[in-house]
Amino acid sequence: MGRAGCSSTLKRLSPDGNHRNGISMKTSSQYATIITLLITLLAAAAVLLGILADFRYNFLEYAVPAFPAMVGTFLIVQYYFSRFVKQKINPIFKTIRSHALDEQEQSRKAGREDIVKQLDREVQVWTTNKTEEIRKLRQLERYRKDFLGNVSHELKTPIFNIQGYILTLLDGGIKDDHVNRLYLKRAEKSINRLINILEDLDAIGRLESGEFKLQMERFNLVKAVEEVFEDHEMQARKRRIRLGFDSSYNKPVFVMGDRKRIMEAIGNLINNSIKYGKPGGRTTVGFVDTGENILVDITDNGIGIEEENLPRIFERFFRVDKSRSRESGGTGLGLSIVKHVIQAHKQTITVRSKPGKGTSFIFSMDKA
Repeated sequence: MGRAGCSSTLKRLSPDGNHRNGISMKTSSQYATIITLLITLLAAAAVLLGILADFRYNFLEYAVPAFPAMVGTFLIVQYYFSRFVKQKINPIFKTIRSHALDEQEQSRKAGREDIVKQLDREVQVWTTNKTEEIRKLRQLERYRKDFLGNVSHELKTPIFNIQGYILTLLDGGIKDDHVNRLYLKRAEKSINRLINILEDLDAIGRLESGEFKLQMERFNLVKAVEEVFEDHEMQARKRRIRLGFDSSYNKPVFVMGDRKRIMEAIGNLINNSIKYGKPGGRTTVGFVDTGENILVDITDNGIGIEEENLPRIFERFFRVDKSRSRESGGTGLGLSIVKHVIQAHKQTITVRSKPGKGTSFIFSMDKA
């Protein structure tokens, strides 16, 4: 940068022409004068030392005549050094100062840009979070609508059946001994189905709200599964499905949990395997000791579940085969209850399935 360019830059940065960048020309001249004076004093001190050193050698003969010449030399040095400072040093100093101010201005601009970028990032994060919240709210709204639609449909079917049977009896069917007894039994079956749906909904509601308190105890898981097998023996026999363990468990397998609720969860899984099992098929239960936990594996060789349906398998009222499930008297809430029971124990449940090969449900229990 030349001297003219430096001066124009300094003038643009300064409100007046006499004071540029906070440093005046007067100040620069003062610096030059002070430096020159210091050099002169140093030179005079050197001469004085020389004079004192040579004092004993003809002081009046040499020092006095040479003194005016030395003073003149000092004045000449001072003059040329002052010009050098004004012509060379001052422009360099002002150029350096100008660059420093430019760098400070660039730093301030960079700081402002950093603030803008930070605000932009914060706005983007806020937008992303709000978009995710909106997505979740829409998903919850969709679940709510699906839930209300499923509940109304599930309740409507047994209620309409009961209404039809009663109206038939009121229209004269009650006088026919064969008809009245048959329709009363069918009405009773629909009433029991309605009760089961309401009980399952109540159980899910209490589990989700945390109102239901688990009765934790140490119990033998092998014995509990044997009791579940006995409860479903008749149902399995009708479908010609064998129930059993995957191997011999001669020793008890102790876990901590709510025995009644765990048996209910296992019962729902066994019931589900029977409903969707192949005639002549099998359902097995196995245990795996992982050290801190016991994994319970309930596997069947039934029709299996399509991969696209696996993420929704634990949703309330979700059915892979709706017609088959209703024919078997299912409420569509069994697997949802299983999930909530396992989660209430602070455990996890997973499902693996292949169409035509079978399905495995695996959940964990605290080892006792």
